[in-house]
Amino acid sequence: MQKHRHFIIHKPWGMISQFVNPAKRKKKLLGELYDFPEGTMAIGRLDVPSEGLLLLTTDGKVSAEIRSQKYEKEYYVQVDGIITQTAIEQLRNGVEIGFNGKKYTTKPSKAFLIEDPKFPLRSQKIRDERHGPTSWISIIIREGKFRQVRKMTAAVGFPTLRLIRVRIGDIQLNDLEVSGVIEVDNLT
Repeated sequence: MQKHRHFIIHKPWGMISQFVNPAKRKKKLLGELYDFPEGTMAIGRLDVPSEGLLLLTTDGKVSAEIRSQKYEKEYYVQVDGIITQTAIEQLRNGVEIGFNGKKYTTKPSKAFLIEDPKFPLRSQKIRDERHGPTSWISIIIREGKFRQVRKMTAAVGFPTLRLIRVRIGDIQLNDLEVSGVIEVDNLT
């Protein structure tokens, strides 16, 4: 039996979290980062403007396990404005967002203010100080609805400017360079 293979990558801004582009738009795909084996799949997704930790595997069981709500997913989020403690409390308690045309209240999460994590600048500039201050927060969730973190920060009045996933369970992005790929023995 062929051994399954697993990868940790640092998805850059502007890339689709898949190997085939259904819309045929000129977006970069994961296969451009590395010569992945046939049957490799992304475990969950990061939308095109999001960056950071993405796990890939050839093992569907591992993919289903990590996508379950057993694993925390931590995001560093740069928001528009200086976020208030009240907004952070709302994020912790759960906020109402739209999902599939319906209202959905997110499950309680962990959220707190952090120092600027000093990530490398991304290929598209965010904006500069003339547009007002920004702040960084960490949001830790176990669920993963479509664009959930972005919708959560918007719901409390602080739209997301930059979103970087830094951790899934015990696996951390650490200092993996943008577009970097590491093959590992296992993910769980």
